[in-house]
Parts: sequence; C-alpha cells; structure tokens
Amino acid sequence: MLRLPAAAVLLSLVSCTGRGPSPLEQIPIAASPEAPAKQEVAAAPAPAPPPVPDSPRRAPLAFRTSIGGVSISGISYDSRSHRIAVADQDGGPGSKWPDAEAAARAYSGIAAINGGFFTPEGKPLGLVVSGGKKSGSINRASSLGAGMFAEENPPALVRRERSSNSGEILQSGPFLVENSRAIGGLSPQSSSARSFIAWDGGSGWILARTGSCSLSQLGTALAGAELGGVKIRSALNLDGGRSSDLWVGSSAAGGPLRERPLWNKPVRNFLVLIPRN
Repeated sequence: MLRLPAAAVLLSLVSCTGRGPSPLEQIPIAASPEAPAKQEVAAAPAPAPPPVPDSPRRAPLAFRTSIGGVSISGISYDSRSHRIAVADQDGGPGSKWPDAEAAARAYSGIAAINGGFFTPEGKPLGLVVSGGKKSGSINRASSLGAGMFAEENPPALVRRERSSNSGEILQSGPFLVENSRAIGGLSPQSSSARSFIAWDGGSGWILARTGSCSLSQLGTALAGAELGGVKIRSALNLDGGRSSDLWVGSSAAGGPLRERPLWNKPVRNFLVLIPRN
C-alpha cells in the first residue's frame, strides 16, 4: 500500500464531482489538499445482531427514491440468491473496464457499483481480495478504511479490526450507519455524489448511488431507513464524487438504471452483483 506523507493523513483528498473535494471520505485522484478532516466517531461495540428469521427470498429490485432530502438510486437484493464479486484491475483504473456496466457484463452480472478508494498511482487504499488474489493491505490510518465488505458465508459488513482474508473483500469507509444509528462525527460539509453498500443484518443488501449530499446528511437519512424493501442496519461509504458509478441491467425489476455522469473518472475496482449458481 502507498505510504502517504504524514500531512496527508490529516487531509482529505477526493476523486469527486466538479464541486470539489470532501473533507472526510475521498482520496486523491487529483491530489488536491483541503481542511483537516473530522474524525469519525464509531458507534459503541455491540453484540452481533440476533439471527434473522428465514423469510421469502426477495428478487433484485432497482429503485429511485428520496429520503431526508437525499436522492438515491440503487438495487436491493437477497444474498441467498445473489452474491458480490470484487472486480479489481491490476493495471489500475480503467485498465480493464471503463465503467460499472462494462465490469458487470464481464462477470455476467446484473448490476455493479464503483468500489473503494485508490491512490494517485492507482493502487488500492486498503485491502482488496478479488478472485482469491490479494491487492493492497489493511488501511489502519484513516476512516477511509474503517470497514470491510466481506463476501463470506454469510456476507457481512465488519469493522477493519474484525477483518479476515477469506472470500472476496473490499475495504472502504467511513461507516455511515451501525446498529441502525448514524455514525457521529461525519462531516456536514462538502456536498457531493456518494456511493454506498448497506445491509439489514440478515440476507437483505443494497448497492446505491446518491445525488449531492454531505456524509453527515447521508448517515442521518439512512439510519433505520428502508430502501427497496431492505431496512438498513449498517451502511458503508464507498468512493464517491467523480468515482460514483452505478449500473443495473434490465433483468432486475425496475431496471435498467444507469447513474454515471459524463465527467466521471475511471476507478480501480467495482462490486458486481451476480446470481448464485
């Protein structure tokens, strides 16, 4: 993993929309410094969620909605019938796939969203495990690596301290919601497009992209909210701004759906939604 200079740990750098960098969550694509980031305040440790009773499997559902003044486009799915593949590009951003749609089609997926943060040189800013191949290393330095999506059995969103090296893994951050509560200390500044992955603690999952909003605004909007039939217990921020890229194919109810402005930049990796065999 790239070793960032000490000053960079105190600054937030972003691959963002034309509205400029955001003070907590983004990393340097254009490498433009800004004010020191607020420190994410993690929710107090909580016991593992109780087992969720078996329920009928939900079919993937594309949706567009607005909550708390935040416009959100996404897809909800059931992890018993679909799984996530981490599509990573060893050659750097755009070396294999120019956008989420191309990555999804390469994996025969029904949807895809941009993944985690990366350095100006195109290296992952955190741990990535894709197809059994490890790239980068655990980012312990900032909230941009606060959490892990782990496609294990079952898949989960966990704090980096609880991470493992098995299955498909993508490190990102900060957490937006934990235990159905918004995370404290998220920045209320810098309105930008956001991408996130959310979970109900059972088999319900969401991949989504937002309109312009701050991290604090998004965390507040998502806490305990229901999107596409999935009630959010945890939500993890992905790379955003000019990296935010969501594609849902026509095979999903409510699809097709595409959210990628022309001014977006290529990214290092994607989360691709694939039917289980």
